[in-house]
Order: sequence, then C-alpha cells, then structure tokens
Amino acid sequence: MAERTVQLVLHYHGARFAGWQRQPSARTVQGVLEDALTRLCNTPTRAIGAGRTDTGVHARGQAVGVRVPPSWTVAKLRRALNAVLPDDVWVSNAFEMQPEFHARYSAIARRYSYCLGTDEEAHSPFRARWEWAIDRPLDRDSLDRSARALLGEHSFRAYAVRGTASESDDHRCTVHVARWHDRPNGVGLTFEIEANRFLHHMVRFIVGTMVAEASGLREPGTVARLLTASDNSDTSAPAPAHALVLEQVRYPEALYVRSPSTPRARHVASAVAA
Repeated sequence: MAERTVQLVLHYHGARFAGWQRQPSARTVQGVLEDALTRLCNTPTRAIGAGRTDTGVHARGQAVGVRVPPSWTVAKLRRALNAVLPDDVWVSNAFEMQPEFHARYSAIARRYSYCLGTDEEAHSPFRARWEWAIDRPLDRDSLDRSARALLGEHSFRAYAVRGTASESDDHRCTVHVARWHDRPNGVGLTFEIEANRFLHHMVRFIVGTMVAEASGLREPGTVARLLTASDNSDTSAPAPAHALVLEQVRYPEALYVRSPSTPRARHVASAVAA
C-alpha cells in the first residue's frame, strides 16, 4: 500500500516526559505521539525523531518522520493530531517529504538554546521552570571566549556521557554556531549552539563547564583545553536539563516535496523558521 512520508515539527514541554524515546513504563514524547498516530491511522504507526531529548528537555523544533496512508494530507494530519495530543505537545508544522527522508540520518544540522537567569527573579516559578538561576557573578568575556573555542570540528569526548558512542566513533562534531546573547533588561543570558550532530548530554556538559569557568570555579581556558581530553573525567557537572530547548533541525531542500498546496520547500524544520 502506498504511503505518504511526512515531517512533523513538534513543540513540547519536557517536564512531564521521561525524554523523547518510548519506554515501556514511562511517559515519553515518542510514546504519546505514536499512540495518537496509531489511533488516527488505525494501524501501529512509528514516529522517528531527529534526536533523543532527555528527561526534562523541551523542544520548539523537534523534527519527526512518519509514514501515513496517502489519504492523510499534511494539513489534515496536523489538525487531527493537535485535536488528540495532550496539551504539552503541539504540532507546529508538517511537510510532505521524499520517500528517502529519515528524520535522524537526513539531518544536516541541529540547533539548541540554553537559558540562564542571572537576576533574583530567575527563582520565580514563572521563570525557574525554563531557566537555570545563577546566583554568582559571571565573567561575560569568559563565556564569549569559551563559545568561540567550540567553533569548528573537534572531538567532544570530554562533553559526552561515557559510552554514548562506540569506541570506534571519533566523537567528532562540527559546530557551526556557538554564541551567547544578552536577554533584554539584564535578566540573563541565552546560549545558542548549532552543530552537525550532538552527543549524549553534550550541550549540558558544555554549559556546565562554561559557567564554572566564567564564575571562577575553573581556571581560564578550561573549556578549550577539554576539547583535547580523551574522556569526561575533568569536565564539570552538566547544567540542569530544564533550561535546554531543541530549537531547530535542518534538512536538504531536495528532500521536501513541492506541490500546489505546499509553499516553496523550506530547508528549516522549525516553528520560528531549526
């Protein structure tokens, strides 16, 4: 039977999920989405995510690949899913894709953000669920130097959970974007990082070590030095998961199907476009 290949772009609040990947005895984003798809399609339907976000991590641009009966147009599928999904998951967009599209292996870049709160109000329950409240001064120049050191291709063994990849894997990632932004009114900072791939806990280890260096708990140059380390034994503790957001996933434009009902194919899978 012919199938339609669809990319879904998800927003979700990670607080009540045990991460993306389906688990037999825990609530996960993949599990919730697959249950909804199976209900709508009347057959078990698999959902493949671009990345496996951890417990507590949020998304504004998680890309998901699904194959559904051709009677489901992308617009109809999006409306139906949003009618049945719980209120902490929302399909922000849907694109018809070429049959060879794979949400994980076809991706050419992923982008994350991490939010720090540096004022007293960061402890408010209206912000604390989205930000890591920092109660000590941070050297802004140190943060910027550390971010610049990440650019380019490096081995990130020091910034990954041991065993996250096989020993034959070189743990090398190419970082396209790494920068800190000041948020309005001096209430904090946001770190933005984009790379061709990410290792398990990689962004959280990076942010944790950056903050430790910028607050004087680690010597200057620690973040850059660890790019040559063979393991994570000297890396600072990972930053908390609740302030991390998967923002965007990018794919080659050739993988998008163009039709009269679909605007010129976009290569960015993101609600803010990844």
